Amino acid sequence: MTVTPVDEIIAARADLTREQLIPLLQEIQEHEGCVSPAAMLQVAQALETPVSRVYGVATFYNQFRFAPLNEHVIEVCRGTACHVKQSLTLAQHLRRRLKLRADGNSADGRYTVVTVACLGACSIAPVIKLDGEFSGHLTVEKLDTLLDEVEAGAAAAA
Repeated sequence: MTVTPVDEIIAARADLTREQLIPLLQEIQEHEGCVSPAAMLQVAQALETPVSRVYGVATFYNQFRFAPLNEHVIEVCRGTACHVKQSLTLAQHLRRRLKLRADGNSADGRYTVVTVACLGACSIAPVIKLDGEFSGHLTVEKLDTLLDEVEAGAAAAA
C-alpha cells in the first residue's frame, strides 16, 4: 500500500481528536493545494467521524478549496460597497470570458476566480485582487484591459 502525503500529515499528529479537524484540513490544503474528496475521506476515517461532517466543515469555511489554484488568481470583492458598485457584473463577466467551471477554475487551467466577502478596499469599489495586486474603480472594460495585459505578458514570456 502506498503512503500518501495526507497519510503522513495524519500520522504526524499524536492523539488525533475531532477538534483537530480544521487544522488537519488546513495542513492538507497547504501541502496539496486543495482538499480533495479522497483527503476528506482519509481524515474522516482517521477521526472516526462521518465523511459528511468533514465535508460539512470544509464547505462551511470559504478558506478551503476543492481544486488547486491556477497560475493567476482573481479575488472578486462582494462586500457591501462593491456590491452596490456592481461587482456582480464583474464576476459574471469573468465567468463568461474565462469560461469558468463550477470550481472557479478556467477551462484552460490558467485562472482561478474566487469571490470574497470583503477585500477591505471599499474606497476604490468595485475592486478585485489579481495575483495579489488591487485594482479598483473597475468596469467591465477596465477588467478586460487588465486581463489583456496579463495575456500579453504571458505571450511575451513565451
